[in-house]
Amino acid sequence: MSKKPPTLLAIDQGTTSSRALVFSMSGDPLITAQQEFTQHYPQEGWVEHDPEELWSVTLAVTREAVEKACHLGLTPSAVGITNQRETVVIWDRQTGEAIAPAIVWQDRRTKDQCNALKEAGHEPIIQQKTGLLIDPYFSATKMAWLLDHIDGARRRAERGELACGTIDSFLIWRLTNGAVHATDATNASRTSLFNIHTQDWDEELLRLFNIPRRLLPEVKDSSDDFGEVHKDHLGISLPICAVVGDQHAAAIGQACFQPGSLKATYGTGCFALMNTGSEIVPSQNRLLSTVAYRLDGKPTYALEGSIFIAGAAVQWLRDGLQLFSSSSETAERAERASVDANVVMVPAFTGMGAPYWSPDARAAIFGMTRATGPDELARAALEGVVYQTHDLLQAMVKDGVSLTSLKVDGGMASNDWFVQRLSDIVNVSIDRPKVLETTALGAAYLAGLKIGLYTSLSDIEKNWQLADQAKPQMDASHREERLARWQKCVQAVLDVADVS
Repeated sequence: MSKKPPTLLAIDQGTTSSRALVFSMSGDPLITAQQEFTQHYPQEGWVEHDPEELWSVTLAVTREAVEKACHLGLTPSAVGITNQRETVVIWDRQTGEAIAPAIVWQDRRTKDQCNALKEAGHEPIIQQKTGLLIDPYFSATKMAWLLDHIDGARRRAERGELACGTIDSFLIWRLTNGAVHATDATNASRTSLFNIHTQDWDEELLRLFNIPRRLLPEVKDSSDDFGEVHKDHLGISLPICAVVGDQHAAAIGQACFQPGSLKATYGTGCFALMNTGSEIVPSQNRLLSTVAYRLDGKPTYALEGSIFIAGAAVQWLRDGLQLFSSSSETAERAERASVDANVVMVPAFTGMGAPYWSPDARAAIFGMTRATGPDELARAALEGVVYQTHDLLQAMVKDGVSLTSLKVDGGMASNDWFVQRLSDIVNVSIDRPKVLETTALGAAYLAGLKIGLYTSLSDIEKNWQLADQAKPQMDASHREERLARWQKCVQAVLDVADVS
């Protein structure tokens, strides 16, 4: 009997769902299991996840994928984990149980603390050390909030009874039955506590945010030994050989290994990430400097622009307003929308990210008439994401980036109308890869790299294939007219946020 080819398992723990995928060495997804979980909004601006539901859903889809693989005679060689970034959990080291709901990256509850830090003049040192701005988006103020608002949490943390981390750390702890408390450099670089120059937790920042160091995980390379999944969970023991934040994983899945290579991932939010090599590029236009990945102790850096709401705007029209039953309908609806409609949606449901960074901003729709219907709103939602992408890419250009093409992935990248409009507005070619599951794929690739299935990043890069390319078709005057209208709408939203 011929030996089955090696496969790799990726756990992709996202903002609205958990997925597990099994990939071939060539990067083809062979098996996919997915399940959504509950979003909790207990107060205005608060977003939470139930850590137990998150764990049970993630474990269920991972078991399903492994069982399907084993049924086909395929036993994954290793596991890679990729995760929603910045979301924070604190749990009991003895029981593994979370002491409170997870505070999600979209959560805005710490805006007052962030404002106080800015007013005290701390943003320059935080930006210099971490590459990040001060915003509720990042993890440190979320950690501090939990320690200060959960009864006894700070005392227990100082006694060493608690562990804290982003979702990857929580999953590693559970999967290894508490044997490993670790994260990787990409996730650590999103906390506001990790010095991207020294590649370690920063004592000055720990004091500033009042976070005990003993609470935090060990920071490892993105392709590294993170322990083994206990056989009680999956029926087999598998090595965890990679951990990487979702946007960084997508860049790896898109083979963005050369300085200047750029990708944008369209999921719940949109995140554009450009490889800057061994150089940290400090942005003068309110973008972020971050760790793209770290291999063999050597970090590769990136410049990133973050949009908080992308696919979530479509999800709101679908689930909140119930205007249509499937997100896939939006391409047809956008095509069908009245050409005379000038409806603009600024989807600032949880504030605005790059390059505006306004946590108080809230969503608004402009230009509606009695003729406005689901088709016009669908197009406005898609265009709102397109316009935001234009704004953050222009910030990259102002920082000296030469923009010639853009690789896209994520759920919205399968929407032909959206991809063409994106090309029209940002005025560059849009490259869509053969495999759109780039986030999970990046985690799988790094796991394969650790165990020697791939010899180098160049070996991985050979797998990337172009599916199709969209080129700009809109005339310049029409583009500028639409962008001018968008900018007026954004300014109106920001002005309201300033007086609220």
